Amino acid sequence: MSDFVSNFWAMYVAVAVLVSILACVILLWISGTTKVNAAADNTTGHVWDGDLREMNNPLPKWWVYLFIITIVFAFVYGAMYPMFGTFKGQLGWTSAGQHAAEVKKMEDNIAPVYAEFAKKDAVALATDPKAMAIGERLFMNYCAQCHGSDARGSKGFPNLTDTDWLYGGTPEAIKETVTNGRNGVMPPMAAAVGTPEDVANLAQFVLSLSGSPHDAVKATLGKEKFGACAACHGADGKGNQALGAPNLTDGVWLHGWGADAIIKMVNEGKNNAMPGQSRLLNEAQIHVLASYVLSKSSKAGN
Repeated sequence: MSDFVSNFWAMYVAVAVLVSILACVILLWISGTTKVNAAADNTTGHVWDGDLREMNNPLPKWWVYLFIITIVFAFVYGAMYPMFGTFKGQLGWTSAGQHAAEVKKMEDNIAPVYAEFAKKDAVALATDPKAMAIGERLFMNYCAQCHGSDARGSKGFPNLTDTDWLYGGTPEAIKETVTNGRNGVMPPMAAAVGTPEDVANLAQFVLSLSGSPHDAVKATLGKEKFGACAACHGADGKGNQALGAPNLTDGVWLHGWGADAIIKMVNEGKNNAMPGQSRLLNEAQIHVLASYVLSKSSKAGN
């Protein structure tokens, strides 16, 4: 890691750039001062393909002047902008500063549009066609990669069009999720449950909670083992939104349905992370985006 925090590579690039420019100067000087012994017909004596002779003509003046201009431009550019290692240049330009300025300009341009939306709460905004059109574009850019363009999610990525919420479906909870992200962790619980047979019985009991097809005898044996899970999922298996613990009674299976999927989850656990969007979106944009997500779920609840 020391290579990435030292000045070696900055100096390496600076030297390489400077040597390249000086090499161009030397090349131009050599080409303009070197004398070639030419024949009376102004040829160098080099012949190709039988009759193709090399003439001893000087470089065109316009080409030489253009070459000189490019060399001068390189030195001027290097003095004004950060081209030579850690030297920042007289203008103090940085890519980070350029990005910040462009973001500021963009935010200033869209501020009047979002100012109108900021006056409405998320529920009212979810019925505003103009706001939802913008929210849809925000969703496509920042959320669809995981949750799908239709917001129905996929294995491991929650469906946002139903009424099942890991951390709550209130406007405030959705904004919190979009702003700061979530990090859901289920630790491996096999050791706390018991033997592999106990884990298999527990899986049958978990299936029974949602009314899924299951082995009733094994489910009865697994019920007493559910105590290891109740701390997060609740004694009734209805989950805990404060922890992001899923409701096991609603038939929604984020990471796969069936005894094998449940056994794997108990044995191996699962880490699920959603990145926060506060670095990419401002508060007004998050307000519109959260309202759009709320509108998708509201349609399912109607």
